[in-house]
Amino acid sequence: MSRGGPALVWLRRDLRLADNPALHAAALGGRPVVCLFVLDPETERIGAAARWRLGQGLAALSAALEARGQRLILRRGEALATLRAVLAETGARELHWGRLYTPAEIARDRAVKAALRAEGVVVQSYAGALLAEPWQVATGAGGPYRVYTPFWRAIAAGGVAPPLAAPSALGAPAAWPASESLADWRLGAGVARGGAVLARHARVGEQAAAARMAAFLAAAVADYATARDFPAQAGTSGLSEHLALGEIGVRQVWHAALRALHEGAAGAEQFLRELVWREFAAHLMYHFPDLASRAWRPGWEAFAWRGDSADAEAWRRGQTGEPMVDAAMRELYATGRMHNRARMLAASYLTKHLLTDWRVGLAWFAECLTDWDAASNAMGWQWVAGCGPDAAPYFRVFNPATQAGRFDPDGSYRRFWLDPGQAGAEAFLAAVPPGWRIGATTPRLDPLIDLAQGRARALAALGAMTAR
Repeated sequence: MSRGGPALVWLRRDLRLADNPALHAAALGGRPVVCLFVLDPETERIGAAARWRLGQGLAALSAALEARGQRLILRRGEALATLRAVLAETGARELHWGRLYTPAEIARDRAVKAALRAEGVVVQSYAGALLAEPWQVATGAGGPYRVYTPFWRAIAAGGVAPPLAAPSALGAPAAWPASESLADWRLGAGVARGGAVLARHARVGEQAAAARMAAFLAAAVADYATARDFPAQAGTSGLSEHLALGEIGVRQVWHAALRALHEGAAGAEQFLRELVWREFAAHLMYHFPDLASRAWRPGWEAFAWRGDSADAEAWRRGQTGEPMVDAAMRELYATGRMHNRARMLAASYLTKHLLTDWRVGLAWFAECLTDWDAASNAMGWQWVAGCGPDAAPYFRVFNPATQAGRFDPDGSYRRFWLDPGQAGAEAFLAAVPPGWRIGATTPRLDPLIDLAQGRARALAALGAMTAR
């Protein structure tokens, strides 16, 4: 493919060996392979919990490569300058990477590709992070999809490429370039003492992801369509943290779930639909790059959102007085994740009962989620707030008390995270920053706002906006 030197693979959110098209292509060339991860400014800007989880994933990938006689080279710095340095040090004249789709990542990658190609480097990027490339899935009129259901049909009808096997061999260079120390990067510094608590709940690396998927598809997928809504049940796949870092390929998950569907697993189709919901978020962020910063629906920038406030701070601390919301926030700090039903209720309470700008919540989830995904986070917050794609009408204000009665009927989820002496409550206290000085394990008992009053206030705000 090119003259001299090894093939350089720039790994980003594809921390795996199987179904990694960039790694596969580099290995096929027959040259030695150098795997590189660059901690560049775009990557360093991710939230504290996501940085912690990234560090765990990099350690797992490094161990997997070492078991195959390989190494993961770590460098910190601006992407183009760092890549130039490693290319020069190794003599590599070809560079491979898997594509990413947020606006900042696209801009960075285009600039890198243009500059290095101008210098004679063979640069190739590959699909693999999504089921289909965003520009390949279009409506009959040739534009992007704006509604989920026809998008789902298009993905399901179009077929998904089969996943690639891990390379059978990865040749090592005669001399390795220098690598920085992962420990020196201190990726977990932002979560402080909470890292030890997060570690109890994380399952890290490619092997853990494959085992988790197999266990889910062997049992829990059968009841997924209903069980996924009950936060006290182990009814979901748990794959979000792995998909966020590419520790498993989404094409691997799709085809495994499709096999389960063909073998009669009742909940497999709903699970496939959830994979496509994730895909829909990436599709929208690619075509509408300001999805994380501006209301998607026309006119909604005029809505009278409240900015950050003492109420929003009480929400962040799990001190709203609404047990379902507070339990959800405590789950977030102890595990780095939040059950999807709980996410919806916590987000609805912030944006509707507290009338707080959805971007306040988006930023906080980005700081605290170990399974953070930029597109899913943005679309989820806009959907709940009512200003996003496929959003329910704004008058659909979720009542957390009613929802708790329906989806946590025996109160086990709330007790686990709120009651003193329960493992969840103890984990929360161990995880939160010391400066918060939470003290008691029981959150406040006097609600920030009466639920009926909060709903009425939200509807009045909507009425004021639409009357303009």
